[in-house]
Amino acid sequence: MTRYARITGTGSCLPSQRLSNADMVAMLAKRDVETSDEWIVARTGIRARHFAAEGVFSSDLAAHACRQALSAAEVSASEIDLIIVATSTPDMVFPSTAALLQHKLGIAGCPAFDVQAVCSGFIYALTVADAMIRTGSAKKALVVGAEVFSRILDFNDRTTCVLFGDGAGAVVLEASDEPGILATDIHSDGRHSGILCVPGHVSGGQVLGDPLLKMDGQAVFKLAVGVLEETALASLHKAGKSAEDIDWLIPHQANIRIMQSTAKKLKLPMDKVVVTVDEHGNTSAASIPLALDHGVRTGMVKPGHMLLLEGVGGGFTWGSVLLSY
Repeated sequence: MTRYARITGTGSCLPSQRLSNADMVAMLAKRDVETSDEWIVARTGIRARHFAAEGVFSSDLAAHACRQALSAAEVSASEIDLIIVATSTPDMVFPSTAALLQHKLGIAGCPAFDVQAVCSGFIYALTVADAMIRTGSAKKALVVGAEVFSRILDFNDRTTCVLFGDGAGAVVLEASDEPGILATDIHSDGRHSGILCVPGHVSGGQVLGDPLLKMDGQAVFKLAVGVLEETALASLHKAGKSAEDIDWLIPHQANIRIMQSTAKKLKLPMDKVVVTVDEHGNTSAASIPLALDHGVRTGMVKPGHMLLLEGVGGGFTWGSVLLSY
């Protein structure tokens, strides 16, 4: 009997502090950094984002999202035998955010580890969990994307600081004899590591280099549009499907123009794309599970729908997952 991995529950968490573009404009004005709501919306589609309060970490947001996902799946935390957290903003150097999350959920013993592929992280984590379930290494997994990107933003750089937000999304992935995840496709190309990075590091008790996010927006845009089309087509090909079979495209919520370009290349109308970037901003590894949970809880995504998840991020990394919800 073929063993599949199916998503049986979704959950999400957004910090209570919501900053509209007007709030960002006012905050940046105090630093003599000029921007405007019109400038932000025209280039990104973002109208608001959420920032975590001081003392709130990725594992805290992840724990809230996981509890929602567990409730939706009608699974108790004690049944979970695998935890994978995708994050670029861990609580600390080590132990992993996944281990800290495991403790906050009141469970112990099962493997728990982090995956670092920046904005593609949730796709990578879902791919790993799918493989472990298919081979019998796990039966019920929590796969999470959690970020507090507000901690690594340069608020003197208007081209990046207005783009990102904090949040977490989670899914329960269970072994099943019914098809769930149909195909995955992940890639990386370290030659492009410089176009999106946080180049600082810890050494001798100090942060060396620059610990704030740096991005060449034009280079990222150009590369992203091409690879997102390629990986989408690759997952469809592996599953013997075509773009016409897709009910919902759920892309990484980085920039509305990238999302529109990807949908156009796949010949999908925008009313088949789940969009949350306007309210969430770019939440990196959290953006795809946040958008998925939004789609599920609003009734857009229904059982039996064919979903294509895809993302691209620093590394340079990219990938996609095709699944039957």
